[in-house]
Amino acid sequence: METYRPRRTCLAVPGSSPRFIAKARGLPADELFLDLEDAVAPAAKDEARSAVVAALNSGGWAGKDVAVRVNDATTRWAYRDVAEVVGGAGRHLAAIVLPKVTDPRQIAWLDLTLGQIERDAGAAVGRIAIDAQIEDAAGLAAVEAIAAASPRLRALVFGPADFMASVGMRPLAAHAQSPGYSGADAFHYPLMRILVAARAHGLAAIDGPYLVIGDLDGLARSASAAAALGYDGKWVVHPGQIATVNEAFTPDQESYERAELVLDACEYYARVEGRGAATLGGEMIDEASRKLALVTAVQGRAAGLRRGRSFQPGS
Repeated sequence: METYRPRRTCLAVPGSSPRFIAKARGLPADELFLDLEDAVAPAAKDEARSAVVAALNSGGWAGKDVAVRVNDATTRWAYRDVAEVVGGAGRHLAAIVLPKVTDPRQIAWLDLTLGQIERDAGAAVGRIAIDAQIEDAAGLAAVEAIAAASPRLRALVFGPADFMASVGMRPLAAHAQSPGYSGADAFHYPLMRILVAARAHGLAAIDGPYLVIGDLDGLARSASAAAALGYDGKWVVHPGQIATVNEAFTPDQESYERAELVLDACEYYARVEGRGAATLGGEMIDEASRKLALVTAVQGRAAGLRRGRSFQPGS
């Protein structure tokens, strides 16, 4: 938890667009992923792959978590995506995003392939991580096995549009509720199942994109719901969505201050008074309180929040 790196916003950048790639370097997203899959037409795959390698090697990524989304493991492009991107610019990559994962063997294939390329290059084996996208019924049914498939895995990512199609959901728009469905969140089950599988294996959980670019109110509701559920962040598909999602996944100042006070109080009462439970501002705090506070405190620190109050025994 102390090595937590914020991944509130993960911005999709078309690998076939040098202009978008250049612009992305200066945007306040926590993570950028250069896309070789859905954002690139089949006839442009080879050119986009070369453009991504060139962009990674050209620098300017300091402070950014940079990944590349390759084509899914069942396509004819996947092996060349991995071989050429990692072989040509692997030292600049934090992760490979593997879409449409339906079977843990697809993760095992990518892990093995990455290891072969790393050994060939004389690089540290295991440095490049894997993010797995869960985008259909088969992937969700196997999500626990997928989450356990490789020590390289760092995150599970929900893909709402393909998931809708795979289960026959009638969409209004990806990550909006289906027409006629009321009384509950149509995505609660896949989101919660992905979250539990991720946490059981020490992985991050990332929500998928909200595709109605101009609907910032809808985006805020979607992002806030995912944050409340326990997700680490959300994919965004347009620079105009970054600020809204960053805000949703950043604790407010009052919550952050409270979390830091709880941590200080728990440490004080355990170390000085030998107590596992105490009160702070009239509220009981214990080890469960400390664990909850640690999540908020680490998120706030990573987002650059600063505390304005200090703990005083007896408060």
